[in-house]
Amino acid sequence: MEKEKKYMQEAINLAMENVDVVNGGPFGAVVVKDGEIVGRGINEVTRTNDPTAHAEIIAIRDACRNLNTYTLEGCGLYTSCEPCPMCLGAIYWANISELYYAATKEDAARADFSDAFIYKEFSLPKDQRKIPSTQLMREAAVKVFEKWMASDKKTPY
Repeated sequence: MEKEKKYMQEAINLAMENVDVVNGGPFGAVVVKDGEIVGRGINEVTRTNDPTAHAEIIAIRDACRNLNTYTLEGCGLYTSCEPCPMCLGAIYWANISELYYAATKEDAARADFSDAFIYKEFSLPKDQRKIPSTQLMREAAVKVFEKWMASDKKTPY
């Protein structure tokens, strides 16, 4: 576990540095492949005015760019805090093989970074959620999937 602690310390260091320079929230993450850090990220939400610029997302983007791939199979992600639902989704979409986190979502909530409302929303039927959700033009959209499935130019992922 010494090796893992080294990578986690790097994620925590990135989070601490981000607090000092105020680029965004107090979060940091690194992606590791074959014993080497291949991606780094800090929370840049307020600096970039991008609500998706969480440390994990930035680290995944950096690793994909550095490795020239859209899949991070065989990589580990080390993050200073338990990922939110959006980041957890991205971790799965990126095919990250291992996830390590330091602080918990409860620790984050005590610092006013609570994602409990999102988990609650996910559990509600669509018609009871805070943001109304209306399906439109399904038939037209399904044709796009049919064209994709028939294409010999696609790259499955």
